[in-house]
Amino acid sequence: MSVWLVLLSAVFIACLLHYWKSHRSRLPLPPGPRRLPFVGNVFDMPKQYSGADFRALTDKYGDMVYLEVFGKPMLILSTHDVALDLLEKRSALYSDRVQSIMIDLGGFDWVLTVMSYGPWWRRNRRAFHQFFNPRAVIELRSMQRTQVNHFLHRLLDEPDDFSEHIRHMFAATIMRVAYGIKISEKNDEYVKMAEEGIAEFSDLLEPGKYLVEQLPILRFLPKWMPGAQFRRDAANATILVRKVRDVAWSRTLEAMVRQFVCSECLACRGKPVMQREGTAVPSMTTAMMERISKLEGPDNDEEEKIARNTAATAYGGGADTTLSLIQAFFLVLASFPEVQEKARTELDAVVGPHRLPDFDDRDALPYVCAVIKECTRWHAIAPLGIPHRLIQDDEYRGYLIPKGTLVLPNLWCVTLPRRYPDPEAFIPERFLKDGKLNPDISDPSEFAFGYGRRICPGRHFAEASLFLTVSSVLHTLSVTPPLDVAGKPQRPKIKMTAGLVSYPEPFKCVIKPRAPWAEALIRANDQLAA
Repeated sequence: MSVWLVLLSAVFIACLLHYWKSHRSRLPLPPGPRRLPFVGNVFDMPKQYSGADFRALTDKYGDMVYLEVFGKPMLILSTHDVALDLLEKRSALYSDRVQSIMIDLGGFDWVLTVMSYGPWWRRNRRAFHQFFNPRAVIELRSMQRTQVNHFLHRLLDEPDDFSEHIRHMFAATIMRVAYGIKISEKNDEYVKMAEEGIAEFSDLLEPGKYLVEQLPILRFLPKWMPGAQFRRDAANATILVRKVRDVAWSRTLEAMVRQFVCSECLACRGKPVMQREGTAVPSMTTAMMERISKLEGPDNDEEEKIARNTAATAYGGGADTTLSLIQAFFLVLASFPEVQEKARTELDAVVGPHRLPDFDDRDALPYVCAVIKECTRWHAIAPLGIPHRLIQDDEYRGYLIPKGTLVLPNLWCVTLPRRYPDPEAFIPERFLKDGKLNPDISDPSEFAFGYGRRICPGRHFAEASLFLTVSSVLHTLSVTPPLDVAGKPQRPKIKMTAGLVSYPEPFKCVIKPRAPWAEALIRANDQLAA
């Protein structure tokens, strides 16, 4: 009984302090629903964490919705312009991340995406940017070509497992880039680790799921106590996330060096001596370790931590998040058959039947590029992104935004009719004018990868993968809905999962080569890549 009394007292004091802070300024808070004493807007929060579930609040209060949950302020942004004003133009104030209890308990504090803004984050970001800046990703194109060729071949042989093949393609690519490791064709342990790690990341960081985020004092509850499920969930996540960070890293280091005992030289006194093995394939890890080997002492230790963090962040993010968009692309093809016909006409004229599309074809394929833009707009990978955190009081449009406010850009609302008419429909033509890409229409990549200094650092690599995959599938394959018993197409239901990262719910489609030449082309290119 005394424990709960202490907790309630802590809640009361926290809410009282926040009330005083929020009223010390004459400026009003942004519009939002009326807050109840102590609990604030806890009953106004949607049951599921998705952009669409915040629509009622957006329709009622406008492009900024202010909420408080147990004294913690939250601001939902519902237009691209407001998100740009705050998260881009004032990025020095809005680039911090939420100080999450679950991040610490779950062992995710090394992940660049959720790392607190500051010198350590900048060092990790700089290391990541070294391998994924626009110039660097050009050097990775051959790996992307190889994996796309293999992906097309797998689709020919086992079309029903297309979702698994998508996951395999991205995992194989990023494992080769990050660690120089080739993954197995089936049931690969690295693919499983990445999948489980990202699932835990998405579940644990879902805002509103765990009361401990609002009441940090709960973190001291014993695991066995009722209400401490978050402790047990975090313990399970820690095991998985350490595997994502450490297993592939350790194996790459083992491939770089080997131990042997010199029995003839008395100078080494029988101690293991490290020598180059020469079996490790060049990768991010080998490049970083070659550089770090010249450092000594604390500098070496810190740089090795950064290198391990960087490789694991690439591995976790690259193996899972972009696949959501490719899954949505297949859902589009099975739902809007006219898209394939228009894309094929363009691809046949530019690429022809004797080769696969390549990166140099991008400028000559405006409709294919429009399909990618529309797919990015139509399906938000992270509907509410990862919350930004305001580091000091700010004023905007005559409102006070208090220090510590969690700011979430609602990407689902950004694509509403005010910016893109008929948003539920899939219309690549909205990005075209006179047969070319229309620069006057907002490019979804401006918001799909985040805002400001926390924009996704791997976006250039992701965009290259998207283009090559989408154009190659459109050029060589036919994706249609399955037929019912009467022989009529059964278009899949368009439904997305809720959560930090959103995926299309499982659906079926029929995948075949569009012509004999397409099948021959796929098989010939995959043999050359092998």
